[in-house]
Amino acid sequence: MVYGIGTDIIEINRIKNVIKKYPNLLSRLFSEEELEYYEYKNWNPQNIAGGFSAKEAVFKAIGTGLSRFKWKEVEIMRDGSGRPYVRLNGKVKDYADSNYIGLIHVSVSHCKLYAVATAVAEVSLEKRWMDIESMLISANEGISRNIH
Repeated sequence: MVYGIGTDIIEINRIKNVIKKYPNLLSRLFSEEELEYYEYKNWNPQNIAGGFSAKEAVFKAIGTGLSRFKWKEVEIMRDGSGRPYVRLNGKVKDYADSNYIGLIHVSVSHCKLYAVATAVAEVSLEKRWMDIESMLISANEGISRNIH
């Protein structure tokens, strides 16, 4: 079941200009692993813009925006074939867990001028069932204590 969908688009030149003006900004936005990927990609502004756009799309998909969280708490990672996937940390992970958000799918694309990303957050029925199950167990224990 879908929890939320987010899409973001950004001009690549905007990212290129920000990187030139504020070179330390990248380390505030991206984790060490993400920065290693961008280094591997020769700091290509298209890739960096795609990662930035993907993070924005994730925040939109979970319905929060960035206001309560840090950029690094959402990581856009790559699997062995280069496919992007989302890894959550810190308060964003806590928020996702407490709202039964499971997988977050992400797609990133770019051309010469723009980078765009879409994220789809799924409700984790497994997480929800585990909470319901633990509530039932607690309720049954309470009933057993009252019977004696």
